[in-house]
Amino acid sequence: MSLLYRDHPSALALAPAPLAVVSPQFCAPRTVPLTVTKKAMSFSGGDFTVTDAASAVVLRVEGVYFSVRSRRVLHDAAGRPVLTMERKVFSMHDTWKVFRGDSSSSRDLLFTVKRTSVFQLKTSMGVFLARNTTAEQVCDFKIKGSYFERTCAFYRGNSDTMIAQMKRKFTVSNVLLGKDTFCVTVFPNVDYVFIAALVVILDEVHREQSN
Repeated sequence: MSLLYRDHPSALALAPAPLAVVSPQFCAPRTVPLTVTKKAMSFSGGDFTVTDAASAVVLRVEGVYFSVRSRRVLHDAAGRPVLTMERKVFSMHDTWKVFRGDSSSSRDLLFTVKRTSVFQLKTSMGVFLARNTTAEQVCDFKIKGSYFERTCAFYRGNSDTMIAQMKRKFTVSNVLLGKDTFCVTVFPNVDYVFIAALVVILDEVHREQSN
């Protein structure tokens, strides 16, 4: 048993069926290590590259220039749009809507992410699937941790069942170039594209708060 699972035994409680939010094709039967790197210089302020354990690019995120609202489009390695992330205008809770493909239509909504409270010392965000009928009162997933320290974990609902975790990677080149790099561990049978999108949204929320 790995150290990761010894530290978080509740992770073993995950159902064997894929936990697919975007698509079952993005769920692997093994732990998926990802590296999410934010581009140091970007006109849109929201360009990211996601690589796997072999340093191969699996996903890219591009900001939309001159957009009225913050908008990020996640592409696969072939350049096909997989998700579109949009920040809700005038949202005190930093609410983001995530849609399938290159769409902003309500019929393509996959999930919503927002802070659980307006003022926070620690990071706490709720994720609500489009089919959630609780009027965003009971979350399907939760993100908790300290984004100031760049360390967060992802859980199912309000349970202690962890599905992924992230931490900042410190290297000399990152410091010199002003880049943010995150090491992300996605647990088996969990949609890694879903987790990558949450990491990007976390960074966007932190950037908005810093500004």
